[in-house]
Amino acid sequence: MTPFGHAPDGRTAQLYRLENSRGFRAEVTDYGATLVRLLAPDARGEFADVVLGFDRVEGYAGHDAYFGATIGRCANRIAAGRFTLDGRTYSLAQNNHPPGGPCHLHGGRRGFDRVSWSVDEGTGSESRSSIRFRFRSVDGEEGYPGNLDVEVTYGVTEANALRIEYRAAADRPTPVNLTNHSYFNLAGEGAPDALGHMLTVAASQFVPIDAGLVPKGGLAPVGGTPLDFRAAHRIGDRIDQPHEQLRHGAGYDHCFVLDRGGAGLALAATAFEPGSGRRLEVHTTEPGVQLYTANFLNGSFAGKKGHRYGRRSAFCLETEHFPDSPNRPEFPPVILRPGETFSSVTEYRFSAQ
Repeated sequence: MTPFGHAPDGRTAQLYRLENSRGFRAEVTDYGATLVRLLAPDARGEFADVVLGFDRVEGYAGHDAYFGATIGRCANRIAAGRFTLDGRTYSLAQNNHPPGGPCHLHGGRRGFDRVSWSVDEGTGSESRSSIRFRFRSVDGEEGYPGNLDVEVTYGVTEANALRIEYRAAADRPTPVNLTNHSYFNLAGEGAPDALGHMLTVAASQFVPIDAGLVPKGGLAPVGGTPLDFRAAHRIGDRIDQPHEQLRHGAGYDHCFVLDRGGAGLALAATAFEPGSGRRLEVHTTEPGVQLYTANFLNGSFAGKKGHRYGRRSAFCLETEHFPDSPNRPEFPPVILRPGETFSSVTEYRFSAQ
C-alpha cells in the first residue's frame, strides 16, 4: 500500500499491489475502486502496462474518461435521465450530451468512479493476490432510490488472469448494473492506437442506438454489418465505414448480446495484438459487453508517463447488462430488490504467443 495523492474529499488515496508468482501484477486504488496498472508479459516474457490511466489520483478526479473505474449504480446510458419503477418516476442527472439529446451516463455526475471506497480489514497487507473494496450509496444519491451496499473484489490468479467480483444488496428496489471501464492497449499504454488489434466478440446480435446513443428499440443481427466480430478481424478494418450505427457512435460504442450457453462464466471477447503477441480473453457472467473504441479521447491531456492518449488509442470491453435497461422491459432485468443479492464476475485472462 502506497499513497497515491489526494482525493477531492480530502482523503489520501492509496494504491494497492496484487501480484502472482509469475510477475503478473495489478495495481488498484480505493478512489473509484479503480484499476490503475495491469502488467502482462508479451511473447518474449517482457512485461508492459496494458491499461490507460494516470500516475496520481488527481488525474482520475480531474477527468471524466472513467479510466479503469468501477461504474455504478447503473453503467451505460439511461434515456433522458429518467426511469419508472413500481409506478414512480425517478429523475437522474443528465450528465452526457450527445447530438441526439442528453442522457444519464455511468451513474451520474458523482458515480462510483468519483468516490472513496473503504478497504476490508485484513486485505491491506503488503503481500496479497486479492483485495475487497466496499461502498454504501445512500438513498437518493444521484437520484437513485434506496441504500445500496456494494462490494468489488479484485484478484490475480496464477494463470495470469485479473478477476473482478461484484456483489450488492439494497433496502429498496433500485436498478443496478456494475462494470469496470478499463481501456486496453495490448501493445502497452502509450501506443498510438489500438486499431491493429484482432478482435472477436461472441455475439450474433447487438443493441442498435439512435443519435442520442441510447437504444432505438429491440435487438439487431450483426451479420452484414461492420459490427460483426464473430470471426476475428482488426478493430480498424471497418470502423470508418459509412454505416448509421458507426456514425452515431463515432466508431464502436455498442453493447453486444453475448451468445451464452447458460449460467456461469462464458467467453465474451478475445483480443490479440500481433506485435507483442499478447492475447486477452474476457469471460463473464453478464449478458452483454460494451465495445468502446475510445472515440472521444483527443490527446488533450497527459496520462501515465506523460503519454497523450489520442483518439482510438485503446478499446474497452465493459461486461454489463444492456443500456437503458430500467426503461426496457424486453431486456434482461437490472432491478435489485430487498432480500436479493446482485452478483457478477468477470475475468480478464492474459496469455502470449
